[in-house]
Parts: sequence; C-alpha cells; structure tokens
Amino acid sequence: MLPSAAPANGSEFASRRLLSSNSTRLLSPPVTDVLLATDADWIFDEVAAALIDPDTTIRRVRAGAHVVPAAAAQAPDLVVLDLQIGNMGGVAVSLNLRLEESKDRLPHIPVLMLLDREADLFIAQRSDADGWLFKPLDAFRLRRAARALLDGGGYRETTKSSTRVS
Repeated sequence: MLPSAAPANGSEFASRRLLSSNSTRLLSPPVTDVLLATDADWIFDEVAAALIDPDTTIRRVRAGAHVVPAAAAQAPDLVVLDLQIGNMGGVAVSLNLRLEESKDRLPHIPVLMLLDREADLFIAQRSDADGWLFKPLDAFRLRRAARALLDGGGYRETTKSSTRVS
C-alpha cells in the first residue's frame, strides 16, 4: 500500500518519489503532480497504483469543494475527478475549475472524469472535462488517458467498450 498522510486540510498525499540525501536533482525529469478528488478509498488505491512512479505525486481530496483551494495552493498537472464525490460531484468541480480559469485565477488544468455508467456520458460532455473513462478502471486505460491529457490532447470513452483519443 502507498504511504499516505492526512494533512489538516483534509487532503491526502501519496508518493513513491525517492529523494536522495542531496535534494538537488539537476538532470531529473519534472515531477508530475496529480490531484485526485474521491471519497472512495478503492478509487484512490486504483488510481495511485496505476499512475504512481518515481516522478509522480498524487494528492487526494475527499470533497469536491476542496479541489479549487488545493489547485490554487499548488496547481497540479492533472486533476482526476470521481463523478460522485459527496456534496459536490465531478461535473460541478470541473465547471468550477473552468470558471476559475476563465477569471485567470487558475491556469488551465487538464481534467479527467471517472464515470459510473454510460448514462453519465451526457453530463460528462457538458462538464468541460478534457477526458473521461468508465469504471471499472484498469491501469492501462487510466495511464493512457492521463498521458493523452498531459500531452495536451483529450481522451473520451463513448461507451464502456470504446475509446476516442483526440
């Protein structure tokens, strides 16, 4: 299991990024920072297992309302949103991020939404998310979607069995 700590702001952090005693890493690649919003531990476990590597950190918030403050404090490279997050779901969070971006309070941050069923596709298309996948998740699809979004593209599954990368 990944190491995690629960800071006072209700977020969690997981990382397997190993730092030597010399904290200056001149030629190392930049660290990819992923912000995951979910209140389901199994989703955190699956996303962390799929995306974590020595140059990736995963921060977790358990409430949709905590995403914008966490992104404002430290802008992530990618936001992964569970569609169902307690009192503020993935669609509302995605729209809120885009609103903050339109007012120049946040940079553009790619958003990947995790959908529960094919009927959720309708609202995902209106969420301004850059991509979405259907649950159940698997590491290959999750890594592929994250890479597409980090590279400036999109990743949209149209049914539980098909994918469109743009």
